[in-house]
Amino acid sequence: MSASSPTPSSVSQAETDDAQLAALGYRPRLTRALGLWSNFAVGFTYLSPLVGVYSLFDYGLATGGPAFFWTIPVVMLGQLLVLLTFAEVASQYPIAGGVYQWAKHLVGPRYAWLSGWMYTWALLVTIASVAFPIANFAGPLLGYQPTRWNTVATAVAVILFCAVVNLLGVRRLAVVAQFGVLVEVVGTLGLGGWLLLFHRHQSISVVLHTQGAGAGHYTGAFLAAALFSVWIFYGFEACGDIAEEVQDPSRKIPRAMRMTLGVGGLATVVLTLGLILAVPDLAQVISGQVADPLGLVVGSLGTVGTKFVLALIVLGFVSCTLAIQAAATRLVYSFARDGMIVGSRRLSNLHPTFHMPPGAIAVTAIIPAAIAFLPSATVSRVITFAVVGIYTGFQSVVLASLIGRSRGWRPAGAFTLGRWGWAVNLGALAYGITAMIVLAIKTPPYGTSFFDRWLVPISVGIIALAGVLYLVLLRPRLRIREGFEAAAADTAQKTPTA
Repeated sequence: MSASSPTPSSVSQAETDDAQLAALGYRPRLTRALGLWSNFAVGFTYLSPLVGVYSLFDYGLATGGPAFFWTIPVVMLGQLLVLLTFAEVASQYPIAGGVYQWAKHLVGPRYAWLSGWMYTWALLVTIASVAFPIANFAGPLLGYQPTRWNTVATAVAVILFCAVVNLLGVRRLAVVAQFGVLVEVVGTLGLGGWLLLFHRHQSISVVLHTQGAGAGHYTGAFLAAALFSVWIFYGFEACGDIAEEVQDPSRKIPRAMRMTLGVGGLATVVLTLGLILAVPDLAQVISGQVADPLGLVVGSLGTVGTKFVLALIVLGFVSCTLAIQAAATRLVYSFARDGMIVGSRRLSNLHPTFHMPPGAIAVTAIIPAAIAFLPSATVSRVITFAVVGIYTGFQSVVLASLIGRSRGWRPAGAFTLGRWGWAVNLGALAYGITAMIVLAIKTPPYGTSFFDRWLVPISVGIIALAGVLYLVLLRPRLRIREGFEAAAADTAQKTPTA
């Protein structure tokens, strides 16, 4: 049977998906072409254990010693509670824009606006934070010395390339994301397994020791080293950001989220363990005599092996940038479709061929590219906001779930937590608040001033204040654009107007 002649079952599922979206107030306008694997691919390449481990291994090992490895299961458990909260909400409200839409349906538009505002800026900064260091790996791979300007040029080129791929439609995004999964698997499970089998210098029992890290006060060192894992284990929410492009989203998005965290956790464990055991002298790393243990391990693979690993890292960074930009694009589009931001019409208009919003894609390319042009020290300070901004957006949804339950919300998606809902939501909130406190206290400062020392909470305060001022002065109101709203007869649920 040809691709243009869908089977009765596929037609039935398409009609069901469209009816569910209409009941939530929207007319289908995006291309619903993604299955479970493609949805997982986008979330997994966003989480990107390859990017996370290769960026942060030196920091984690130097800060917490080999025992920093145990931050991985601790943070994964906390993020699992957040994931389950998201999965339950996304199953009932599978709408493009994820965090913003979930908060809107659980609490109301004003609360959701602030939640989405914080999360949007966090994503835009994260795009810049992933693209900016690519020259550090592309330089040695291609034979050029990273400088200030070729670092900027590389970052901007990657951001623009990802914008073009995103503009070409969700099917192209899926193809590149699936290739990114292959790169991630080879670069994490493949390399980690190779190191464990053929390049071990340490016994596996070394992960039970600190090797002197923390100087007798290991709790503080362990919390600081936990940032290694805190900075890695998110991205599963991207599975919900693209919900209107997923077939049978109520069932597949929760599964894709769980797959993202599960496979991402396994890949992180294998690669991190392989790297730890491949370091020849851990004491020299803890003492500061060896400042680049990752480079030492990768360099030991020989010229060909080193080039191969560098190529994987560059490709992993590019696919990660692409996935984050895709999530940010859907969020801006979702905001604009609701008429909640200036320039809503331009930002939500869809390309007639690719069914993508060029205006929203431009926002997710121009702002991160502009950040890359800032002085390097300023870029480093701006990037500090990325993770705490995402955690703030996450916790706004967790809190919204609790508020919704207190108002009588009864989850009705294909995936629910049942009687465990309150406990999971409360556990997720406790974990998230703890992680944000650790981020505020333990994130290494870029200077000695008060501003540098408390940059994490200050940056959250600045973005939040700007959002409040926008909300008070411009008074955005929810008005779904004509042509995007569902027909009144098809709308079975009403969005809160509080």
